[in-house]
Amino acid sequence: MKRIPAIDIARGLVMVIMALDHTRDFLHGWSRTNTPTDLAVTTPLLFFTRWITHFCAPSFVFLAGVSAAISIKRSPDPKTARHWLLRRGLVLIVVEFTLVNFGLSFDPQFRLLIFEVIASIGAGFILLSFLSRLPARFLLPLTILLIFGHDLLAPAGGMAPPAAKETFIALSARFIRTLGFSLDGFQLTPRLLFVIAYPVLPWFGIMLAGFTAGRWFEKPAPERKKLFLRLGLFTLALFMALRLTNWYGDPAPWSRQKNSVFTLLSFLDVNKYPPSLLFTLMTLGGLFLLLAAAGQRDNRATRILQVYGRAPLFYFLVHIYLIHLILLVVVFAQGFHPAQLSFGPFQYGRPATGGGIPIGGVYAIWIGVVITLYPLCRWYGRYKAAHPEKTWLRYF
Repeated sequence: MKRIPAIDIARGLVMVIMALDHTRDFLHGWSRTNTPTDLAVTTPLLFFTRWITHFCAPSFVFLAGVSAAISIKRSPDPKTARHWLLRRGLVLIVVEFTLVNFGLSFDPQFRLLIFEVIASIGAGFILLSFLSRLPARFLLPLTILLIFGHDLLAPAGGMAPPAAKETFIALSARFIRTLGFSLDGFQLTPRLLFVIAYPVLPWFGIMLAGFTAGRWFEKPAPERKKLFLRLGLFTLALFMALRLTNWYGDPAPWSRQKNSVFTLLSFLDVNKYPPSLLFTLMTLGGLFLLLAAAGQRDNRATRILQVYGRAPLFYFLVHIYLIHLILLVVVFAQGFHPAQLSFGPFQYGRPATGGGIPIGGVYAIWIGVVITLYPLCRWYGRYKAAHPEKTWLRYF
C-alpha cells in the first residue's frame, strides 16, 4: 500500500515528542513525587514539558483510525482487511501486556499490568473490524456521541480505593464501567494490580473520528490541506469557546492564578485520564493543523520524521527499553546498588528514595534517544519494505 507522507510526518513528530514524556517519567527526579501539571508546585517549563506530550496519544489513536480506513478502502477484499484488523487488535493487546508492560516495569513477576494506549488501540481495532461495515451516516453520529457525550458518564480523577468488601457483582460492574469510561485499578491478587489507564470508549471515539476522516486522504493534497486547516481552526475555536465559559467539557474549570502565565497554564490544564471533550478538542485541533501543514512539505526535516513515522510500534517498543536501560545506568552511576532497586508497581527499578536527574538532563537524554533511534528505524523500515513475504512484520 502506497504510504501518505502527511500521515508519516505527523506520526513521526508526535513519536519524537512522546520520547520526551517517557524520558521525564523514568529519569526526572522531581517528577517522582510531584505532578508537572499541579499548578501549586510546577514551573512553566515543567508544565509545558508535560503538556506538549498530551498531543501524542490522541494523534496515535486518530491516525490509527485513518490507517484502518485507508487499508480497508484500498484492499481488493474488504472482508480480509477487516479480519486482519481484528487480528492486529488482538496482537496489540497481547503486546501491551507482555512486551510493553515488561519494558515499563522490568519486573519479571509482572506485579503490575496496565491497560494503556497500545491496548486501547488494539481494542479500537477490534471494534472497528465489526463497525467498519456501517456507512458513514451511522458512524459519524456515533463518533460525535462518544467524543461529546462521554463526559456525562466518565468520572475524572485518580484511582479510588474499592469498598472493603466488594461483591463480585459490584466488582464486575466497576470493571465494565472503568473499561468503558474511566481510570481505576483492580487488585486481582495480593501480588497483581491491574490498572485501566486508557478506557476504551472515549479513545475509540477518537479512532472513529480518524476512520471517518480517512476518505479525505484520497483527495488531492491541496484540497485535503484546506479541509484539515478549516477543521483544525474550527476545533480549536470550539475548544476556546467551551473552555472560556467553563460550561461543559472538562471536570476541572480554569481559574485566575497568581499571574497571567499561570492563568494560561490553568486554562490549558485539561483532563487526560479519561480524555475529556476539551482535551480531545485541544489535541485533535493541533493535529489537524499539523496535517494541513505537512501535506505538501518535502524537506530534510520531514524526510527524517517520515523515517520514525513508518515504524511506529517498533519505535515505541525500542524507545521504552532504551530509556529504561538508561535509567539503570544513571542510578548505578549515582552510586546505587542492585539491592537498592525497587521493581514493585510504579517503581520501574528506581531506588525507593533518591536518584533521578534535573530537567536539563532529561532534555539532553531525550535528544540522544531520538538520534539513536533514527538509524534503527531506518533499517527496520527498509527491511520491512524489502520483505513483504514476512507478513508478521505488518503487525509491527
